Amino acid sequence: MSTPETERVRRIWEKLAPKYDKLIKFPERWLFAGGRDWVCSQATGNVLEIAVGTGRNFEHYPADVRLTGIDLSESMLGIAKRTAESLGRQADLRVGDAQALEFSPDSFDTVVCTLSLCSIPDDRKAVGEVSRVLRPGGRFLLLEHVASPRCTMCAIQRILDLITVRLEGDHLVREPLVHLREEGFEVERLERLKWGVAERVAARKPIVARPS
Repeated sequence: MSTPETERVRRIWEKLAPKYDKLIKFPERWLFAGGRDWVCSQATGNVLEIAVGTGRNFEHYPADVRLTGIDLSESMLGIAKRTAESLGRQADLRVGDAQALEFSPDSFDTVVCTLSLCSIPDDRKAVGEVSRVLRPGGRFLLLEHVASPRCTMCAIQRILDLITVRLEGDHLVREPLVHLREEGFEVERLERLKWGVAERVAARKPIVARPS
């Protein structure tokens, strides 16, 4: 069942959908340049993208991946469908909640999330759902803005966070690595850029040997 905060975030993204691509262009150039390609170029096999947004990642995926994408916002998803069509990208795009994925366990080889865990109300639950739907040995690929390890920068982020969470549902000082490690993911690659604010992560779900 959807929570009040999830519904609030859904309404925010419904309103932002028509202007999202324009709003994100400057942050992408300044903070996250190359990040989408870094993440998506590593995706293989049966791929799930959570919070797919307007489909800004589609052009960066290898041609042979089988792509499924979900998003809370029907308006964002409508734009994503048009983006996929314009690129000739085959994708199964559907409305869905990253906190309660409607997929069976071990369904995907790769899960991708870019600039989205920051606005999912319960990011810990979302990471748990990612772990559930990933096959053993599958990879979780992330691009996110996170709390800077630099005290001055983090202090600024915490002040801005009071505004962005209220107005946009956007959390500036989260750290996804905490939840990944709690879920048992093995971090294979980690890059921190732009004063530690931009984070790129490639993590693998461990293969647990069955008892004999």
